[in-house]
Amino acid sequence: MRERRRSWRTAVVALGITLALGALGARAQEAPRSAVGVSVGSAGVEWLPQAARYDRLVLTVSGPGGFALRQEFAAGKTAALSLFDERGERLADGAYTWQLEVVPHVDRATQKALAAAREAGDEAASKAVAELQKAGRLPASVIESGSLRIEGGAFITPGLTEPRQPAAHQPKASSSAAGMTNLTAKDVVTADDAIIQGSLCVGLDCVNNESFGFDTIRLKENNTRIKFDDTSTGTGFPNHDWQLTANDSASGGANKFSIEDITAATVPVTVTGSAPTNSIFVDSTGRVGFRTSTPVLDLHVATSNTPAMRLEQNNSGGFTAQTWDIAGNEANFFVRDVTGGSRLPFRIRPGAPTSSIDISASGNVGIGTASPSARLTLKNGTANADAFVLQRSQADSNTIFRIFETTAGAGLFSVFDDTGLEQSRFTSVSGGKLAIGCNAPDHRLDLGNGTGVACSSSATRSFIDAGSTTFTASSSRSLKENLEPVQVPNILDKIAHVAVYNYDFINGPKDKIGVMAEDFHTILGHGSDKLINGQEVEMTLWLAVQELTARNKELAAENGDLAKRLARLEALVAGSAARQ
Repeated sequence: MRERRRSWRTAVVALGITLALGALGARAQEAPRSAVGVSVGSAGVEWLPQAARYDRLVLTVSGPGGFALRQEFAAGKTAALSLFDERGERLADGAYTWQLEVVPHVDRATQKALAAAREAGDEAASKAVAELQKAGRLPASVIESGSLRIEGGAFITPGLTEPRQPAAHQPKASSSAAGMTNLTAKDVVTADDAIIQGSLCVGLDCVNNESFGFDTIRLKENNTRIKFDDTSTGTGFPNHDWQLTANDSASGGANKFSIEDITAATVPVTVTGSAPTNSIFVDSTGRVGFRTSTPVLDLHVATSNTPAMRLEQNNSGGFTAQTWDIAGNEANFFVRDVTGGSRLPFRIRPGAPTSSIDISASGNVGIGTASPSARLTLKNGTANADAFVLQRSQADSNTIFRIFETTAGAGLFSVFDDTGLEQSRFTSVSGGKLAIGCNAPDHRLDLGNGTGVACSSSATRSFIDAGSTTFTASSSRSLKENLEPVQVPNILDKIAHVAVYNYDFINGPKDKIGVMAEDFHTILGHGSDKLINGQEVEMTLWLAVQELTARNKELAAENGDLAKRLARLEALVAGSAARQ
């Protein structure tokens, strides 16, 4: 509620000016008790925290020429800044700003509770922090900041006060000021410069003998405003009116300080009451700090729990509303899809190596390499470690596909089924040898059915070398069971009815030769009408050879009998001829 009394304004202002012209003694206001003591000597500075117990001190200092220092000190150590840097060179003259964080001691049980809450999500972490603070188990960090100055190669000792110049004129305050109740104030117009060699108080609540301290101009009443009223009327000249406003005037309004664009009826800048020290800090190089007085980069955000930036698109422009968060903490750096249920589609864990993901100027993507040679290049610089792993889902960690780098013989490529049980292993070793289902191949292609065993120790094994036309395979009675001889009557007659063709595959290889699966399946009763098992064809021919061998033996026996009979007949004919 506005309580201005215009009839009193001129009188009060006049009284303020009269008092300001007096030689008032400057009194510094008593500063609140600091939680950190600062000891400044010409060659160095020390910070002495008053806390009885803490884990460590974190000191950050920024200064001229881009100087930036961050250093941690263990409990019991004194945080210090020397006039000389680590190379022994003297720090440059100029203004320095410092910030000291006294990190409180947190017991192991509280640390575990915080870690568990972080794993449960950011909301759970924030809730846990509030509960632990309320229970007194999580003391707040003490953060204090200040400034230093080096002149002539030495630190300037603080605490010196520059004396105020004595006023040139000290008129005595009017003794009838209290009797001004019935005066009617009039505007005072001075058609010349006004010089006040003291302090000025403006407002309905200014009093005689106002104690200014170091204030040069003081606005004192229940509604304080400074308005910049631009009276420009010429075409092309800027004419917006601006106002500095301290606090809302209505009951229940905000405690705030604002810069208002009166002409546009907007409030482009607002600082609310009780905003922490260094909420926004711009250093001498233009670097901006949020909650820190020592920004290290162009934009520096510091807070005790998950510093973040929100990108919020509203639907006032016709686009669908969408909100993203970019944030980081001790657990990860992440992008959060707030609108999509606070999912975290992108995360980077602390300690991730350089070039974990690297996109070159050509658009090639490198994983573990800064020089990707293809659209996707994966490089693993650690032996016996996975380079690529495919799992079913985030909730199901069973591995179904894996590529990894290791020593020769142990394997570079693995495939798993959806239960996580290893079904087949592809192993590549130096010399171009490849194994499937076993390790340590000693042939160009080695097939086994073991799990993590050498090919030579696999229960069953097949292999082939360059130049070979067939596989060499394990085939021992000791490796088999349920043996039963195969009987195929009239095998030769059946084979005679299986034609051999020249053919071309549709959309495939041309000028091939072979039999048709339908013929083989119908006549011999093996395989299927689409596929032919090469071993079954070979065994069919093997059975044919066995039948031919049997028939050959029969014919050989018949020939032997015939030869004996012929020999007897020839002997009889020869004996008969001799008797004649």
